[in-house]
Amino acid sequence: QVQLVESGGGLVQAGGSLSLSCAASGRTFSSTAMGWFRQAPGKEREFVAAISWSGSSTFYAASVKGRFTISRDNAKNTVYLQMNSLKPEDTAVYSCAAARLGITSSVQSYDYWGQGTQVTVSS
Repeated sequence: QVQLVESGGGLVQAGGSLSLSCAASGRTFSSTAMGWFRQAPGKEREFVAAISWSGSSTFYAASVKGRFTISRDNAKNTVYLQMNSLKPEDTAVYSCAAARLGITSSVQSYDYWGQGTQVTVSS
């Protein structure tokens, strides 16, 4: 069992920045690949970014590459998502998730999910 709790969402103007955190407890965090996903109203959940268990590998959705950075601190059991140059289309509920196996963008490959945190970007 893994518990994930996100924090750091909020309201920001276009062009601004936000930093999300996801605190994990339960299963050995340091051996688990992690991902961030988002879901806007009326849309399906979509992949944002993922990071390997060691942090040595990361990859991003094309829509956020160059603007968002995923990182982790295994000593703190926490994964982060730094979001810069935010756009109104980034508005969504952002959730972190723990992967069943290695780093992946597939929603179906993630076993555990946090409750999500709202990010709203105004124009």
